[in-house]
Amino acid sequence: MAQVFQNVVELNLFSSRVRSVCDQMGMILKRTAVSTNIKDRLDYSCAVFDEQGGLIAQAAHIPVHLGSMTYAMQGLVGRFQWQPEDCLIVNNPYMGGTHLPDVTLISPLFVDGLLAAFVASRAHHASIGAEQPGSMPVSGSIDEEGLLLGPDFLLRKGRLQSAMIEQLGALVDKPALNLEAWASHSGLADFFAQISANRKGLETLGQLIVGLGPGRFQALVNQLNDYGTRLAQAVLGAIQDGCYSFEDWMDDDGLGGDPLAIKLDLTVKGAVLEFDFSGTAGPSPGNLNCPASVTAAAVLYVVRGLLPEHAPTCRGVFESIRLRIPPACLLDAQWPSAVAAGNVETSMRIVDVVLGALAQALPKRIPAAAQGTMNNLAMGVRTSGPEQNWDYYETIAGGLGAHAGGDGLSAVQAHMTNTLNTPVESLELHYPLRLIRYAVRRNSGGRGCYRGGDGVIREFEFTAPASISLLTERRGRRPWGLAGGQPGQPGENRLNGELLPGKTNRRVRSGDRLTIMTPGGGGFGAPA
Repeated sequence: MAQVFQNVVELNLFSSRVRSVCDQMGMILKRTAVSTNIKDRLDYSCAVFDEQGGLIAQAAHIPVHLGSMTYAMQGLVGRFQWQPEDCLIVNNPYMGGTHLPDVTLISPLFVDGLLAAFVASRAHHASIGAEQPGSMPVSGSIDEEGLLLGPDFLLRKGRLQSAMIEQLGALVDKPALNLEAWASHSGLADFFAQISANRKGLETLGQLIVGLGPGRFQALVNQLNDYGTRLAQAVLGAIQDGCYSFEDWMDDDGLGGDPLAIKLDLTVKGAVLEFDFSGTAGPSPGNLNCPASVTAAAVLYVVRGLLPEHAPTCRGVFESIRLRIPPACLLDAQWPSAVAAGNVETSMRIVDVVLGALAQALPKRIPAAAQGTMNNLAMGVRTSGPEQNWDYYETIAGGLGAHAGGDGLSAVQAHMTNTLNTPVESLELHYPLRLIRYAVRRNSGGRGCYRGGDGVIREFEFTAPASISLLTERRGRRPWGLAGGQPGQPGENRLNGELLPGKTNRRVRSGDRLTIMTPGGGGFGAPA
């Protein structure tokens, strides 16, 4: 018994130590980045993988980033002959990425000349080469969304690769930048922040492996995966066997098309959960197409939420999950489909569909629908000289769904995003904007025995002309309630009081006011 207890304590300490590597990477990234997206909104994620690309640990960062990396890493790392001090760059949504602004850097760790592990960081870059500021346009092909990167080496044996310097230099309208200018340019500083984060991860993880010894490190990784598998099987095995179906719709594709269905048949058999998305709509003419890696991320997020808080987030936890995604449908984006909103909006609806199916099997554990959108707002200027150009992007909070134990939370980010708002002081300091109103949208949550959480109202005034892009959902179909609870209120977008579509590109003038009213969550239980 004493030996068993010692092993449990050692395994718990190991899990905490390897997770702290990810936390330290995130802290370095936050402190060294320049953009508000990373240093204020915390739109980044860090993780550690084994030598084959299997997940060992991740920080509590962005679910859509982490789940998609988990799904894609093994295929990515197997494509290359790795060497010490390499660093791979990729944002390719058809090869494990999400959408183009999310850029991933992957670095291998060698110990005693042998490949021992990988560290990875993924961060959102507001300017990734789209013509529309913020690189989140209403688009019809990947070419309209920006620069497609890799997978290729940014660093090879510690040396920056000239081809990548030139390619990334195009983001700041200076494709011929030399190395010194490239390294010091503020528009590219976030890439160096990611490099620094990865180096911190390599240093800290390397110290852990050397201290334990490579053999003991690998043994503990195996034990962690075994523990995660057993824990997940115990929890998932308690779900009643059966087939549970649910269907929900995206409002529209942004190009005048009809609502797009996402259909799920969830089969539970023992401790194995099969998620079959047959019957889902085909490819979208707009940018709601969702890479398979993002579809997987949404499923993995919900499954992880069923597990105890102390459960490790490692490869073993997800071994009982089976995915069936029809080829080339809305949830399996293929080149050259546009994907900007697939990552941020379609992923949210996948979560709703998975929760809707699980609610039939676990009616006391599953909440009503949250706001079901990230309320994406991108804006800026791309027509002046490079020194006057600016790009800004944010997601806006809303209401969470109520549940059997209480009301939903108000004015928070939901599900696949885990970012913060940009503080008013930072927003007004860095951009020609004033925040006129930022308030809870009272009574926007659905009524019920327990009320859904309320959304927010965020109103901007422009102090100079700009272009804006909105990619928002739940402007037509309301977030559903459960067990007799009422749906939440849909969101609204208005420019100078005029109602805007949920997805649109617009030009604004100095003095114009943009108001975003975000959806509330669904209620739970019949109202009294």
